[in-house]
Order: sequence, then structure tokens, then C-alpha cells
Amino acid sequence: MINVTDTAKKQAIRLMEDDGKDGYFIRVGVEGGGCSGLMYQLTFDNQLNENDKSFENNGVQVVVDKKSFLYLVGTTLDFSGGLNGKGFVFSNPNAGRTCGCGESFSL
Repeated sequence: MINVTDTAKKQAIRLMEDDGKDGYFIRVGVEGGGCSGLMYQLTFDNQLNENDKSFENNGVQVVVDKKSFLYLVGTTLDFSGGLNGKGFVFSNPNAGRTCGCGESFSL
């Protein structure tokens, strides 16, 4: 399961409303790349795929493909609006190493 903080929930709902994406959910995943080897992906989607895992946390539907779920189980999704930039932040207990910007990781 992926945990969604109140801050991330509010921001995701606001962004989906601003984009007219009623009925959409948060899709998170992992793909190869970045300076540490694996990069986080976050999009808003409304189509479930056959190998997706779907669950609700903090009133938000989160969908992850089966392969990415293995890398993301136990991760917390937050949103930071601090001085170092603004955006969604992943706190992944499975990551053995992360890059300085926090956008990529390795196991």
C-alpha cells in the first residue's frame, strides 16, 4: 500500500479539479532512469489496466502497476511547497540509496 498524506491529497484533488479530471485517480509507478537507476512516476489517470493494483488511502484512490508495486510498497506520498521546489515527494522505505533531488532511487 502507498500512504497519502493530507497535504498530497489536497494538492492532488486541486490539480485534478483544475484540469477538469473528475473521476480520475493517482497513478504511481517506477521506471528505469535517473541518476540512481530508478525514477518515480506520478500521473492522473482514469483507465485501469489488467495488472494494476488499486487501493484507497486517506480518501484517495491510488493505482500502481504490479511490477512497480514491488518497489513502492510502504511508500508515503507527500507534497512539498518549500524553498527547494514544489512537488510530490516519495518517502520510500525500500530505497537503499536516493539521489540528491529525491526523484530517483536504487535498491
